[in-house]
Amino acid sequence: MALTRRALGGLSLGGGAALTLAACGGNDGDGGGSGKTEVVWAISSAWASWNENTQAGNNSYGHQAMVPMAAGSGDFDPNAKWVYDDAIFASEPELVSEAPMTIKYTLNENAQWSDGNPVRVEDFIFQWYSMSGNPEHANQEKALPASIDWGSQVASIEQAEDGSIVVTYVEGYSDPEWLYASTIYLPSHIAEANGFADWQTDPEVMGDAIQYFETTAPTADGQGVLGTGPYKVVDAKLGEYVVYEINENYQGSVKPTIEKITLKVVEGTANIVTEMRQGTIDGAWPSEFSEEENAKLAEDPNMQIETYAGSVWLHFDTNVQNEFLKDVPLRQAVFTAINIPDISAKNYPESGVQQKLNHFFSNDNEYFQDIIGPTGQGSGDVAKAAEILTTAGYTGAEEGGTLTTPDGKAVTFRIRYAESDPVRKLAAELAQASLASIGIALELVAIPDGELGNVLAEGDFDLIIFGWSGSAAFTVAPSQYFQSDSGSNYGKYNNPAADEAIAKVRATFDIDEAAAAANEVDAIVVPDAYTLPIFDEPQAFYNNPQVLEGPVVNGYTQAGPLFNIREWKLK
Repeated sequence: MALTRRALGGLSLGGGAALTLAACGGNDGDGGGSGKTEVVWAISSAWASWNENTQAGNNSYGHQAMVPMAAGSGDFDPNAKWVYDDAIFASEPELVSEAPMTIKYTLNENAQWSDGNPVRVEDFIFQWYSMSGNPEHANQEKALPASIDWGSQVASIEQAEDGSIVVTYVEGYSDPEWLYASTIYLPSHIAEANGFADWQTDPEVMGDAIQYFETTAPTADGQGVLGTGPYKVVDAKLGEYVVYEINENYQGSVKPTIEKITLKVVEGTANIVTEMRQGTIDGAWPSEFSEEENAKLAEDPNMQIETYAGSVWLHFDTNVQNEFLKDVPLRQAVFTAINIPDISAKNYPESGVQQKLNHFFSNDNEYFQDIIGPTGQGSGDVAKAAEILTTAGYTGAEEGGTLTTPDGKAVTFRIRYAESDPVRKLAAELAQASLASIGIALELVAIPDGELGNVLAEGDFDLIIFGWSGSAAFTVAPSQYFQSDSGSNYGKYNNPAADEAIAKVRATFDIDEAAAAANEVDAIVVPDAYTLPIFDEPQAFYNNPQVLEGPVVNGYTQAGPLFNIREWKLK
């Protein structure tokens, strides 16, 4: 099957992806002719937090669950064009100064949360304090931000006399992708109403408020996370389901028409296909691309399946705090022995998925440079891996026995992978076989469904396989993946040279210069063998067109086909 390639790089975080196809029109009817008033859509795994700003909440599944109510600055459309959220903003943000960098946000005069309270400057400040990494803003042991790249660079957020929000950055800071900044996400008035009135002045209270949003389910009576999106929550259970109804206070230009939408977890593509064929769900975006299951659904003339090269890229990460994997030559040998072409061929024999050879740009991106290929990482070259180890003083790599360190310890460690994801499970098993060829006994330890965020946040892995959700943006990714103090640097990689190079990526307003700087970062981090890209995962979404119309391919957003949910209609 042919996959439409998408040029991707970067990571999209909570609050950064909203419901944003502004001024598209043509969605003013009622429920349609199917007689149904409800849509049931499957999410393919559980989530462990309601707050996407935190390390535990920074995952695609929770983001999908909360997309219908999302607040955010904007999102990418299927053509990689950034479209601001007109439920919040009256116009696209403006760069009013380069030194210091200053951005002006003009609010929709009626911008409001789903409970009818107005969007205000304090909501922007709350987002800043959540993501600043500054202990004077919030207790960082409680805040645990997934990224501080944006928030740490903000100097002030104020409301101008004309009502606009003005964000001023620290002297010397620049960002060629300033338009995509995640400036608003959580409702500060809800924090104040639930015992956290002093969040602006007391870091302990702010930390507690962040945790409140992480653990408190959004409800119809205005608790927990609220949004500005087209739908409001009427019932929810963490990691299981969210039930939505139309938000009567929605201020976006395109009004939703589906009276009720239920997003519920259905684990495993086989189960999703079964429920699609039984009519118990109307659509899904499976995390596992299964050629076998896709073929089953494609046989049904009443079903729609769209396949494409999507926004999730799979990778192996090492934990450099592990007693063995802290050694660079060992990591280099591990990555050299792993055979990515074999992993691709065994998982996707019909789809022609290629090895990903750059951390920030897909192989067909205009800025792509092959940084990984020349190193041999991912090649499955066992002889070269053994040579690296022997040169570094290890023994046993070439004899097929037990690999031992220069001081005589047998090398063994664990690999973690999603329990219900057969692609990642098979990749882990194939890695186990590859490493056995150089004398490493790799222990397979599955991650229970819904626990990926916690495993990452706690660093409970030696080697791990998981996916990053990408977008058309790329300048944030180097710091998120590799900066020594990044909350998303789960394996605790630390290279001062990389930190110095990362700072240059956003030290310009020229996007071409930023891309060149990102490739320079990759040239530094790849030899350290911390993260080994596998491939941009092929994606598919399912839809029952007899019931629902509206979901379309969008390989540039973490929300996937849910990105334009306000435009969906019932047949």
